[in-house]
Amino acid sequence: MTNNRITEILQRPLSQELLARDLCRLAYVAKDGTPRNIPIAFAWNGREVVMCTSKNAPKLSSLRHNPAVAITIDTEVHPPKILLVRGTVELDEVEGIPEEYLEMNGSYGMTAEQRVEWEAEVRSLYDGMVRIVMTPTWAKLIDFETTLPSAVEELVQQRAERQQRGGNGVRSDQPGTSTS
Repeated sequence: MTNNRITEILQRPLSQELLARDLCRLAYVAKDGTPRNIPIAFAWNGREVVMCTSKNAPKLSSLRHNPAVAITIDTEVHPPKILLVRGTVELDEVEGIPEEYLEMNGSYGMTAEQRVEWEAEVRSLYDGMVRIVMTPTWAKLIDFETTLPSAVEELVQQRAERQQRGGNGVRSDQPGTSTS
């Protein structure tokens, strides 16, 4: 997939809406070779997805070994809106708390007082963090209105071809059909 195509997909209004959310699912391959899929807060900076974690997080050794990842950002309504992004990550260990971490956790329903307490707790817990910076190499937006999963697109095309050949796609020897 070209960088222009990735940019075009990620700049669509629905993609921008999804990229403004605060939680994605990060998929990566663990050190033992098995897949992992974890919820993690993220921030979109217009070019990269930034996630933050503790310096002792088990996922870091896996990401150092295999930096290929995928994320899913979706909605909880019907029809779902889904943004799928694949890419590679770079790990950036920083002192203190990255601004992205504070930003990505800013949309939770906290009062101003709760926010101050939360931030003080975070600053007392972490002496530094690791920024997991994902550069997209592939993207797909699915809204079930104008875009579908590729397997469903294929089924729609096959149905259209069957209908074009003059059939309705139902064979008379299928259960529940009648030949009379």
